[in-house]
Amino acid sequence: MEDHVFLTCDHPLNLPTISTNEPLSLEALASLRSLIINPSTPAPTISSVIETLTRSLQLSRDPLAIHHTLKLLTDMALRRPHLSGVVFDSVCSHSLLSTDSTRIAAESLDALASIAEGNRVLAPGIEELDDRLFASLCFSPSRSVRPWLLRNAERFGVQPHLLFTLFLGFTKDPYPYVRKVALDGLVGLSKNGVIEDPDMIEGCYFRAVELLNDMEDCVRSAAVRTVCAWGLMLVACKSEAKAYWSDEVFVKLCSTVRDMSMEVRVEAFCALGKIEMVSEEILLQTLSKKVIVTKKGNKSLAQCSDEQLETSGSSVAGAFMHGLEDEFHEVRKAACHSLRTLTILSAKFAGEALNLLMDVLNDDSILVRLQAFETMHQMATFDCLTVQETHMHMFLGTLVDNDTLIRSSARKILKLAKLQKLKLFRLTIDALLENLEKHPQDEADVLSVLFHIGRNHGKFVVHIIEEVFPQMEPMSNGKLGFDSVRVAALLVLAISAPLSHERDCNILPTIFSYAVTYLGRISQALSDVMNQNSLLEYLSQCSRSSGPYAIEFNFKVGEPCLPNANVPTYTSNEIIGSIAMPLPQKTGGTSEILSPTIKKPREAGTSLVEYQLEVHDEVTKSMNDILAKVKDIWPLVLSGFTNEVLRTLRSCREELATFTPDSHASAGVFSFTKQYIQIVKLLTKAWVNFLSSTHFPCGMGELDLVLGKLDRRLRDLKSAFIRLSEEEELHILELILVTCMLRLSKVEICCHLGTLRKLSSMMSRVEYLHRDGSVEPSRFIIEVGKLSSEFGSSSLNEASFNPLLIRTVLESFSLKQLVLCGRLKHMKAELDIPDNDYENPLRFVAGLPVGIPCHITLHNISAESRLWLKMTVNEDNESTQFVFLDLNHFGGCDDVRIFMFTAPFYKTPKAFSFTIRVCICMECLSEVEDVSSVKRWGPRHELTYLCREKDVYLSMVK
Repeated sequence: MEDHVFLTCDHPLNLPTISTNEPLSLEALASLRSLIINPSTPAPTISSVIETLTRSLQLSRDPLAIHHTLKLLTDMALRRPHLSGVVFDSVCSHSLLSTDSTRIAAESLDALASIAEGNRVLAPGIEELDDRLFASLCFSPSRSVRPWLLRNAERFGVQPHLLFTLFLGFTKDPYPYVRKVALDGLVGLSKNGVIEDPDMIEGCYFRAVELLNDMEDCVRSAAVRTVCAWGLMLVACKSEAKAYWSDEVFVKLCSTVRDMSMEVRVEAFCALGKIEMVSEEILLQTLSKKVIVTKKGNKSLAQCSDEQLETSGSSVAGAFMHGLEDEFHEVRKAACHSLRTLTILSAKFAGEALNLLMDVLNDDSILVRLQAFETMHQMATFDCLTVQETHMHMFLGTLVDNDTLIRSSARKILKLAKLQKLKLFRLTIDALLENLEKHPQDEADVLSVLFHIGRNHGKFVVHIIEEVFPQMEPMSNGKLGFDSVRVAALLVLAISAPLSHERDCNILPTIFSYAVTYLGRISQALSDVMNQNSLLEYLSQCSRSSGPYAIEFNFKVGEPCLPNANVPTYTSNEIIGSIAMPLPQKTGGTSEILSPTIKKPREAGTSLVEYQLEVHDEVTKSMNDILAKVKDIWPLVLSGFTNEVLRTLRSCREELATFTPDSHASAGVFSFTKQYIQIVKLLTKAWVNFLSSTHFPCGMGELDLVLGKLDRRLRDLKSAFIRLSEEEELHILELILVTCMLRLSKVEICCHLGTLRKLSSMMSRVEYLHRDGSVEPSRFIIEVGKLSSEFGSSSLNEASFNPLLIRTVLESFSLKQLVLCGRLKHMKAELDIPDNDYENPLRFVAGLPVGIPCHITLHNISAESRLWLKMTVNEDNESTQFVFLDLNHFGGCDDVRIFMFTAPFYKTPKAFSFTIRVCICMECLSEVEDVSSVKRWGPRHELTYLCREKDVYLSMVK
């Protein structure tokens, strides 16, 4: 007799009604999934599916069938919350929880917990489960179920004291992974604060100390976290011996910093940074490899006996020296990070640690160097940073480093630095001016640093300005050198002196009049202190002052000042006529500078800048509304309704076409949204192939083409827009990871090794953005991270790929809404070949180079960007030539740069005429290096194109 599924079509939508009297086969269960995930399935059919699955759950004895049945019931509850109660009762009503199969019981618990998490009303049902059931399952012989139960214990509402007993007991399990999970459970339990008994805390702490010597790396790593967590609890509860126990915990953690495992060493230094109380003698011992045994009465290093003292001293000796010299950059970075907290505890320790941190500034890893800067900034914030003359040359050398982040981090510290000698102050100013000369794109930040450091050293500023004043005076024709960045920097330094807390910091009033000519540049740099109107008022009053400065303003230094609607906004061009003249008094509530070249003050209550910001905010809101519609189509993509998805995306593009950006900021948001919609369209086409496991609707060749387009679009989105927020960049990176996983899921597509390199590179960036924990990683990111680790630990060959595992990871992906929050700027270029068309070709001689005149306009591109002019005759690489564009040789600024450039083309063919396709492209330095380009001249990374190709017509000289 044919069993399983009977299909009848008794409803208008022609969807099947299912009935069964026997357990469902795996094929029948698979057919039910399409009904469950389809949002259009009628309610009667859904009710029939629930009844069928419930009956099959009761009759089936096949563990695999029960597993799939529970999965379908869970999906049903999560996709249709109004039925979650029915499904929950269905699972609870059967004897699965008391079955002899531990795995089936665990899967039943997982199903119940997942349903309760989707509907919090059902949470009490989970808490009513018997704790004895959970404990009995934990003691089952299945070694794969035990760690899963321990890892998910908090989901089932088990009593904390029972959990404590189970976790502590399973730290002696023969299987290392079970011991590791048990220790992690103890760490989680410590955060709840429910265990308050000192004896229990002490017992847990010493059990974790024993496991610091475990044979397995993962167990020792978890033991370090447990020692730290329960050690801090032990310190808190031992009120009469806090110092003793804090030293004890610190010494135990120091004993693991030379562990053979890199992961254990990283955990050790992370844990050391959480200790908030340590004896100074112990801290100093961590910086010296020579054991210093000292005793003070009956107190000693961690209050040990002499023999124990020597052992503890050996554990602590040179701990941070070993960490900062470790072969792995992860360990060096963790050691630098832990010093952030510890340097605050002792001024002497901070001074000694600074000597080591200065050496770290030459580290090979930029991440380690940045962490060293962050540690020094923390020390400066708490007034623990005392920079000596021996340190200055090494530290100031980083101001001319090639890396933007390094220079920025060094300047950030100088804002808080307090220098004791004029010589050190002079060296610092000279280094900042050199930074400004070599990297003009840093102008705003350098000027801001000069203002802050001048405010902290008023008297030193007076000495410097007296020496350089002749450089700041007008030239013989009465004009200032407006292109002199050095003059602008010295003016900013001078105007900061009156705001110093030191007395007698008098600056000539004329200098403040000179500063007015740089009002636009200076106000942009000092936006964190005062706005342009307040700056103008400040300069006006100082230029009229003839004695000590007793000036009161409506702003506090260090806090932004809101614009005053009654004070007009001036640009530097509007004030040029007032050079070297005291500014007039305010009249009628506005500051007017009377000069024939001055424009009339704006009468409107809203400035142009405020108006543009309002317009930009409205455009951003509209774009976010469109992006919300794009996010809502993903359930249709998962259900295979491709036509409906493409129709929705088409309507979004049509709605987008109704907007016209009115400013550069709005244009960036507009362009970003337009490209994002195209990316989702390509992702939809690629996902259709992923959904089908038996055929490929568009063929493998076309699928490879779609994934290639998706790669290029995502690369453009990531590289051609600046000022991306962390959330926006993480969203793009997640889509790039999805594309990589789609490539890996299709064994027919080659180049897996290149895809894996890209996957590893993107995951590194994702992990870096998640380092501070402000943004929670998605489930897909977590699964990709696990899979990436597996790929990294195995040999990279075709046999190592498991398409089914990759498909499982892809199933965890869900398109989230992208919310644009930053002021995006679009990096683009315009290329024109003047006086050239088909009828007016350029002339050339075959075999000799020919110059291609290019009129180039660049928008929002910094001088550090690596731009190339790509010239191609045929499609093959042999006829392609690249010419590097060094933007430091051209004028303009980052916002707009316009110049003429004659590009030499060397490969002129022996032909009467030919056409060259020319375009401007930019290297994506964050991408994996292109190995094929190592031996040839040209870009070494993947390219993003900043403009469309331009045809250049050439004709041979007859």
